[in-house]
Parts: sequence; structure tokens; C-alpha cells
Amino acid sequence: MQPNIYNFFKFLEGKEKRPIPFKVKLTHAPETITPQELNVKGDLDLSNNEKLEKLPKGLTVGGYLSLYKCSSLEKLPEDLTVGGYLSLAYCPSLKTLPKGLTVRRDLYLSHCISLKTLPKDLTVGGYLNLYGCSSLKELPKGLTVNYSLYLKNCFSLKTLPKGLKVGRDLYLENTPLSNQTDEKIKAMIGSNGYINGEIIR
Repeated sequence: MQPNIYNFFKFLEGKEKRPIPFKVKLTHAPETITPQELNVKGDLDLSNNEKLEKLPKGLTVGGYLSLYKCSSLEKLPEDLTVGGYLSLAYCPSLKTLPKGLTVRRDLYLSHCISLKTLPKDLTVGGYLNLYGCSSLKELPKGLTVNYSLYLKNCFSLKTLPKGLKVGRDLYLENTPLSNQTDEKIKAMIGSNGYINGEIIR
């Protein structure tokens, strides 16, 4: 079920804290989605909404959340929980991610050119794709990525954090780290960190 914008917001009246049991795709969302503690049990697709600036506090999405090419989006609400993957690729205004962000599958942040840091308590259950995040200067200490970590074209990233844990491969093409030896990479992350797959340059 994919309601049009009028029927969807009419449906939301008084629905705070109540789960929405279907997939939602909005192609003409307003600048701000207002209902607080919105719970979508399925997928929420807000891709290509260039005017969208804010999402509601306490948003929970049981499936995937796509914000692909939401060019005006600067931040996400705190304690956002996404049961599937979260796509924020090509969100050039996105400057930060919220505290308490939990993504149980993949997190796509490719070409978020204004993003400089990630939250300390970020949890990613699948892949973390930071391809082309040219302003990203650091990763949080103890960051755990259960699958591969993509850092290709992160031109400002000069070091890796202590305790970094990567379940599969680490991609470092076209970064200041691509010339570092495996030994130096392992020294950066320390004895509490690990890379289970290959280091790809």
C-alpha cells in the first residue's frame, strides 16, 4: 500500500505511538514530517524529496529507510531505530548523525560530502559505506562494523580509531591511508581491534 500524501497525513492524525502496518513511499513530502514517535512496521521510502529537512523524533522503522538524494536533509532525530538498511547516499547537506543511532543492517552514507564525524555509539549490523565522504576526518573509537567498511575517496581521513572492528574487508582506495602497510594499519587499531577480511587499496 502506497498512500498519496493527503491520505497519508490524514491517516496520521492521532496515530502517534501506533504502528503503521504497511510500506510507505512518499514522493512529495513536506519540509517537516510532524507526528512524534512515528512507528512504521514496514519500509519507509522518502527518496528524492529535495525539500525534506526534518524527520519526527522517536521515529522507528521496522524495514528499510531510504532518504537517498534528500538534498536538504541536515540531520536525523536522536534515537532513530532502523530494522533494515538505512540509505542516506547523496545527501550533501547532512552534517552529522544522531546519538543512539541503531541500524540493524547496512548503512549507506556515500557522497555525504558535509559529513565530518560519526557518533561514538553508532551500531551497524551490516555494511558501512562511506564512499566519497570527502569531509570525513575521523571515525569513532571502538566502531564495530559486522561486515565490510568502505572508505574509498575519503580524502580527509588520515587515521583509523583504536578498537576498530571490521567483520569482513576494509576498503581504503584513494585515501591518505592507502599507502600504509598492513602492520601500520593494525598498529592504529590496536590489540582490541581487528579486520577479519582483506585490506583493499
